[in-house]
Amino acid sequence: MLWLLASRFGHLRNHPVLGFPGRQRCIHSRNKKAMELVAKGWSALQEVDRVIDYADRNDPRLIPLLRSAKENFELALEVDNMNTHARYWLGRMHFKYHVPGACKAIGAALLVEAANMGDADAQYELGCRLRVENDYVQSDQQAFYYLEKAVDQLHPGALYLLGAVYLTGDCVKRDVASATWCFHRASEKGHAGAAIAYGSLLLKGVEVPEVITKFNSSRSPSTGKARKKGLMFRQDPVKLAKEQFQIAAQAGCDLGLKWLKRLADNEKQEVKAIQ
Repeated sequence: MLWLLASRFGHLRNHPVLGFPGRQRCIHSRNKKAMELVAKGWSALQEVDRVIDYADRNDPRLIPLLRSAKENFELALEVDNMNTHARYWLGRMHFKYHVPGACKAIGAALLVEAANMGDADAQYELGCRLRVENDYVQSDQQAFYYLEKAVDQLHPGALYLLGAVYLTGDCVKRDVASATWCFHRASEKGHAGAAIAYGSLLLKGVEVPEVITKFNSSRSPSTGKARKKGLMFRQDPVKLAKEQFQIAAQAGCDLGLKWLKRLADNEKQEVKAIQ
């Protein structure tokens, strides 16, 4: 009986989900090792970013850190060739850093691979680079394609950039409602630029899309609990804008602090005028 079952279902041994526990443990072990290597490489890059603004781009003291990061990302791909994080960071290194053996063609190939494998950071990075660094006629359409892919995964940077594209009407039909939605979702994820843009639109009296107000109107802003049916919810746009500028300020954006100060000064003037 056991032999019959083994012969009938033996083909499931190599199934990525239904395979034997030993195979699953092996895959998990490779994934874990790859992520550990990615973390080491990322830590080395963080150290480079910490001092690169105060050093020459070709400073030899940065070479050991850059080489360590590059080697760790390459080892991560050797351990797990499907690791999109290693692909993305290695691709960025070939573009951004003066690392030994850097090649933009290799960096572009790695970013394309990671983006096509579904990595949101790679999709956003590729979309940005296609718009800025590519002179081909189709670059705008290709950039927009990858940005939309990243937006589908709610990548904050991609949401902000797509919002700016809709707001300016650059290569697409101008759509303030779509721009507002993009800024709103990016602001929810703490993107300072999106929070500033969203707050500014609110102060200008831009109508908030129904897809946003419908959700907010069904919940209490203080408790988050659902409201009773038929009870309409309206908030002061200045108050909403202030919340956005606070998000930007908390993210370390000086412009958010300036907007908050301006609103506070306006409130003081209004109080004096009433008195």
